[in-house]
Order: sequence, then structure tokens, then C-alpha cells
Amino acid sequence: MSPVSLADVATWISTDSQPGSGPRVAVKDLIDMAGLPTTAGSRAIADRAAPATHDAPCLAGLREAQRRGAARFVGKTNLHELAFGVTGINAAFGTPVNPLDPRRVPGGSSSGSAVAVAAGEADVAFGTDTGGSVRIPAACCGIAGLKTTWGRVSLEDVRPLAPALDTIGPMARDISGLVTGMALLEPGFTIAAEAPRTVGRLAIDADPKIDAAIDGALRTAGFDVRPVRIPDVDAVIAASLTVLSAAAWATNADLVRTSADLIGADVLDRLRRSSTITEADLAAARVTIAGWRAALDDLWRQVDVLAAPTLLGFPALIEDAATMMALRGLTSPVNVAGVPSLAMPVPADGPLPASVQLIGPANSEDRLLAAGAVLEAALRG
Repeated sequence: MSPVSLADVATWISTDSQPGSGPRVAVKDLIDMAGLPTTAGSRAIADRAAPATHDAPCLAGLREAQRRGAARFVGKTNLHELAFGVTGINAAFGTPVNPLDPRRVPGGSSSGSAVAVAAGEADVAFGTDTGGSVRIPAACCGIAGLKTTWGRVSLEDVRPLAPALDTIGPMARDISGLVTGMALLEPGFTIAAEAPRTVGRLAIDADPKIDAAIDGALRTAGFDVRPVRIPDVDAVIAASLTVLSAAAWATNADLVRTSADLIGADVLDRLRRSSTITEADLAAARVTIAGWRAALDDLWRQVDVLAAPTLLGFPALIEDAATMMALRGLTSPVNVAGVPSLAMPVPADGPLPASVQLIGPANSEDRLLAAGAVLEAALRG
């Protein structure tokens, strides 16, 4: 299989013909595929990467669908280098162009997967999500993305970032596409017959236009919305980033020691800052995270689903990319809780959509997607 570069979405596209009439599927270049190198969007990896000898187990459903002519693999997608970034900017392999607004970041780290879907080059794309890497680019590009429950989808032969947080999930233009993607990752998956109705609206400091868009969408869908507050939410966000960053350093420390000159400046700087996290920092973060998990356990007894902004503002202009870290809101806390989360677009007052994050208890993907389908249908009128 000989890949070529598709410059406008910065993905690797297979030159093999793909028979069948099923969905076109793209795969993030963090997931091993037989015959193709896994580069992790990094020269430090790509320069010595050999073609994978076999597929990652998470691709078994896709391969079976291909054999039946019920799906078509169209390419491997670019990403923020080493999956350690939220902007999607990649100096080594090119930055995927955001179809909503080329002046804005595509979001990371699953930037190529989001752009391939938003640009119409794929119907479904697989991404990974360690701290928002499916949901953030979905929000930036105006599509839907599902962060799955930790451990639900195999991570074998997927390059790690933070193994205790890493997950794999589908990205698509709509809920139906996400259901298709989940059925490829987990054959037999179906959406719940009955959608959750009680939604806890999490209060967090966001752009008023984002909040208004989410509140209006939930109202239109007729959910029973109840206001919810999380004590010390800023501390929860900081603690989740501490845990993620420390794990990212542990995963990539040897690469930094041997190939620092081949790692992009933004990722290298973030990794080096992560190396300064102490055991005391981690211990304090874990205490805060334990409180967050306990708060969620209590909330699941009161509401079916939690709703919050995916991003606290609209995607940054490329020249202001550094501001994206401050917009990530509750994405990383979802990962340290291990629970699933659906990001989907909702119309806002302006040219760009907002994105709502629907969060549920562990293994509630079928019910989250059912809630998303209700919301999507209501917004379509």
C-alpha cells in the first residue's frame, strides 16, 4: 500500500482502490495499520518508522466491513505532533485546513480526522482522546465526536500519550455517522431505544454566545434541564492537566533525550515543562481528582446527562493559537473520570457554531448518542 499526501487536509490517502458502497473511513496516524508506518505526526518517529506488520485490534470491525464491501478505508490522518496539543498546528507535516474558516486552528490533537470529515473526504474518522483530542477538533470544525469510556476500545498497537487516560472514538458530521463509527469499533453496537431526558447544565465561565447557544439548544430539544455546579472547577481542570502532562512526559522522555532536534518547538517546550512535575504535585492532583469523581457519582443520582461547553470560546485564529489552552474547559476532567462524552455542534449567534459536550456515566455511549439524536432532530426542526 503506497500512500500519497493530500495537502488540503494533510492526510495520508491510500492509492489502493476501495470497492464497496459503505462509509469512507479515515484513521488517525497514531493507530497501527498493516503496511503503513505510524508516524504520530512527528519527524522523530517518522524518520525511523517501518510499516506496521499488523493492524491494531480496534480496526478489526473496519477490516471485516471492508471485506464485505461495507466500508472503505480512505487514509491515515495527520495530528498535532505526538498527540500532545490542542491547536492541530503541525510544522513538520502541515496543518490541516479548517473548512469552517481557514484562518482558524483545526483543533487537536485529532486535527486531520476532524478536517477529513468536515471537508467531506471521509464519512467517519477514528481519533484518539486523552484530554479532549476528539472533542476539541470536532468543536473547531463544526462536526460531532465521541470520547469513549476508558478501556472500552482496545488501545493495543496504538501509540500512547497517557495510557490511563487514552481513548479511541469516532468522528462524523452527525449522530448517525457516530453510531456507524461505533459499530465499526465495536461490532453490534446500537443506539439506545430511549433517550435520557434529565440534563444537568454545568456552570462554567464561557463566552456568553456559547452559553446562550447551548441553553437555547437544550430548551429547543425539550430536555428537563437542571442547573449544576462543581465546586472548585478550575482546580479540577488544573489537576487533570497535571496528571496528563506527567504521563505524557513519562511516555516521551526517551524520545526527547534522543531526538529533541526532531520534535516541534511547541511540543518540546510542553514536554520539558511537564518533566518538572513533582510527586507532590501529582499527589495533590490525585486528591482533587478523587473529589471530582465523587462529585460525578453523586450527580449521576440526580441527572442522566451533564451538559457543558466543549470549548469555552470559538476556535482561535492561527496567529492566536496559544489561547486555545485556556478554552478547553472540562475536556481533560472527563478523561480523568474515565467517562464518555459527546461533542456536537449547536447553532450560535454568528458564522461559527458552538459545541455542546454531553457527558454521561461509564459505558453510557448508547444513551449519550440517543440524547444527541434528540437534540440534533430538534435543531433541524
